[in-house]
Amino acid sequence: MQELDLATFEPTISHGTVLVDFWAPSRDPCRAYLPIYQTASACYPRVTFATVNVESAPQLASALRITMIPTLMAFSDGILVFVHPGFLLADALDVLASDLQRLDMADVRRKRATFAMSAR
Repeated sequence: MQELDLATFEPTISHGTVLVDFWAPSRDPCRAYLPIYQTASACYPRVTFATVNVESAPQLASALRITMIPTLMAFSDGILVFVHPGFLLADALDVLASDLQRLDMADVRRKRATFAMSAR
């Protein structure tokens, strides 16, 4: 697992599939979720599992409008594809990681382009 900060966040999420857990070591739910997240990271080698400690990177958390911790975000090739405030149970995290590996990014890009055109 990678610990991200303001300098490493953008380069990390720009390539491949990345799950990011926004957490704080002072919060009991965050500490309880960490072993679940670490276990999942070992099962999905094609997904980068990363964390952001909001206490040591508050400017990053603020820029991403993180208002609840833990919050889980998923990015694929730099595109935000999933956000979930609160932690996911192990089974739900497994389903998410598995689904992310099968995500058709060409389809995601087409839908984003269509949405952008219709929003004009």
